[in-house]
Amino acid sequence: MTFATSLRREWLSNPRADVLAGIVVALALIPEAIGFSIIAGVDPSVGLFASFSIAVIISAVGGRPGMISAATAAIAVLVLPLIRDHGVPYLFAATILMGLIQGVAGFLKLDRLMQYVSRSVITGFVNALAILIFVAQLPQLTHVGWETYAMVAAGLAIIYLFPRLTKAIPSPLVAIVILTIVSIFAGVHVNTVGDMGKLPSSLPAFGIPQVPFTLETLRIIFPYALTMAAVGLLESMMTAQIVDDLTDTPSNKRREMKGQGIANVLTGFLGGMGGCAMIGQSVINVKSGGSTRLSTLVSGVFLLFLIVVLGPLVARIPMPALVAVMIMVSIGTFSWGSIRTLRSHPWQSSVVMLVTVLVVVSTHDLAQGVVAGVILSGLFFAGKVRRLFDVTSELSADGRTRTYRVSGQVFFASSERFADAFDFKAVLDTVVIDLTAAHFWDISAVGSLDRAILRFRREGTHVEVVGLNQASATMVDRFAVHDKPGAEAALGAH
Repeated sequence: MTFATSLRREWLSNPRADVLAGIVVALALIPEAIGFSIIAGVDPSVGLFASFSIAVIISAVGGRPGMISAATAAIAVLVLPLIRDHGVPYLFAATILMGLIQGVAGFLKLDRLMQYVSRSVITGFVNALAILIFVAQLPQLTHVGWETYAMVAAGLAIIYLFPRLTKAIPSPLVAIVILTIVSIFAGVHVNTVGDMGKLPSSLPAFGIPQVPFTLETLRIIFPYALTMAAVGLLESMMTAQIVDDLTDTPSNKRREMKGQGIANVLTGFLGGMGGCAMIGQSVINVKSGGSTRLSTLVSGVFLLFLIVVLGPLVARIPMPALVAVMIMVSIGTFSWGSIRTLRSHPWQSSVVMLVTVLVVVSTHDLAQGVVAGVILSGLFFAGKVRRLFDVTSELSADGRTRTYRVSGQVFFASSERFADAFDFKAVLDTVVIDLTAAHFWDISAVGSLDRAILRFRREGTHVEVVGLNQASATMVDRFAVHDKPGAEAALGAH
């Protein structure tokens, strides 16, 4: 692909819609970035500068056009103890190390781990995030006057009804502009962006974190950086997959991992906290018409323009307008079809989805929910494969030879059933273990075969193993001990 072709496809194929979508995202990023800064216990500028930096950098080096990355709550929660115990400079150092770890993960091709995340886990992740987005709006809807509820209702009406008139301008942007004008000129008393925290008035500056360059510093920041990197990559990979599905386009997950690393390294030097992809903002971008890298770039650049140049005006944006936008995101993100298919889908899939949702909502930690879902999916899969295993036997006419026919998958979950399928006390001259319809997956399976053969030998029975496929035969040749000198002693030591 030539540079010109790549530029048109990834940057300039949808300029008007991308610019407008980026503006909407920038407006929605401000209160979230301030809120995440408050969670982490740092000045609002740390979250705002991080959102600007990450969005701008990832637009160029990321692997998923149209996806929004910025400061996130998941990372903010993780760094709170580091900031409390050691100070903000250690946060910047940890953010730089976080980025380096993510870059290494990209070069190690760890994006392949996504293939172990089932569709049920992804659905649970999406539904849980939709719930968390909605719950996050509740503080703005409690202990407030009727004006707030009226403005939220008006905002939702504009968001859902304006597209019937025209889709040329994103309806969330229209809602924010109209409600801001009404709030300012009608003197409506509601919470505003300025109530969330003070906006910075200067540009971010490049600087080296003021921490001692010692092994003690590395010992302090490494555990945090490793956790931040893992959580950031997990959320970014999950969000990339969701945006892939929303847009029906593929993305380069490995490039995204490397891009996240680059963005976080540079953000640490610019005085920002670590971040990752944001599904809520990515959904806003997609639903507002954003589809290329330009929308991500505009969201970052316009965010900086808003807070540095238009700060006084931005501070007067009513929070109910942004709450309405986030409620729209929550409704649009939730997979409503997953409720209808709870009964029709296999019960294991439904359980995995529900457990993922429950863990995420109860812990407010997306990573914990995904890990729980993946582990549960693995257990269900192991149980399913374990049942795809059977052993039958047939005695020869003279009663001196018994043939055991093994079918299915032999691995750690079925190896015990494999061993229990044989009658070692029967008086036989020969036992034939026919593995034509079986496959050996791991050393547990090979070990079970070893033990079966050696137990028959101790009873004076000759054993023949036939029918191994090539892959199983290779594993048996490499790891089995029954055909090697000192097999009894070797197996006992094992």
